Amino acid sequence: MTLPTPAPGKTRREIHEARARQRGIVIASLSTLCVVAAVVLLVPLAPGWEAVQKSFFNGEIFLRTFPKLLQAFLLDVAIFAWCAPLIAVWALVIALCRDVRNPALYPLRLFAVLYTDIFRGVPVVLVVYLIGFGVPGLGLPRPWNSPYIWGSLALILTYSAYVAEIYRSGIESIHASQRAAALSLGMSKSDAMRFVILPQALRRVVPANMNMFIALQKDVALLSFIGPVEVLRQAGVFKSLLANFTPYVVAAIIFLCVTIPATRYADYLIAKQNRARS
Repeated sequence: MTLPTPAPGKTRREIHEARARQRGIVIASLSTLCVVAAVVLLVPLAPGWEAVQKSFFNGEIFLRTFPKLLQAFLLDVAIFAWCAPLIAVWALVIALCRDVRNPALYPLRLFAVLYTDIFRGVPVVLVVYLIGFGVPGLGLPRPWNSPYIWGSLALILTYSAYVAEIYRSGIESIHASQRAAALSLGMSKSDAMRFVILPQALRRVVPANMNMFIALQKDVALLSFIGPVEVLRQAGVFKSLLANFTPYVVAAIIFLCVTIPATRYADYLIAKQNRARS
């Protein structure tokens, strides 16, 4: 029995892997179609489907509320836009404090440890409540009593703790020999960190930070608990006025339109990084 002749430029192994991938795609597509068909056919047969459809998937209310909810979502985007860069910078400061090795600067290291422990240990919504209601309760004049400012500060403080740990993991992933080599070339410790360690570490943690910023985009909605009329609060207003939950579905769809592409891009970055390492 003679083996099939490989296609020009391809080995038998590459041909086999290509066929296996094609087979996998076909099987995955068929199984997905079966599941979708089962959901589409079986869910409407449930006894309470008509009531659920009227309460959560009302087309008239969807079209009526979508423009105003989309407009309210722009506030979520604005809060995210000014929080994200501040988180990136403050988290890097915390990570560098955590990496301090000079005994005289140990208080900075201790501060960084306590900071990450506290803000990673307290739920985000509780930090939003404590800062969003506590600080304006001091009787500050306008605009310093604004829930937008203190709600944003709560998100910045909390997410900086998580992002700082991601930065630290990237810094520690750089082999100690590179730091030693930089010092042997006459660089100071700060220059070694700035020009040798940080550029590599920051590239390695981009995918992980993308996932954190996706989570931040969703958690901006928590500020609705302290006053800002963003998309979640606006959906609640429509729910009360119309006695219908469809506005919440609309808000969920708006969030998904932003978070799904960002998630896929983060997955692409992770896959690209894995390919580069292999």
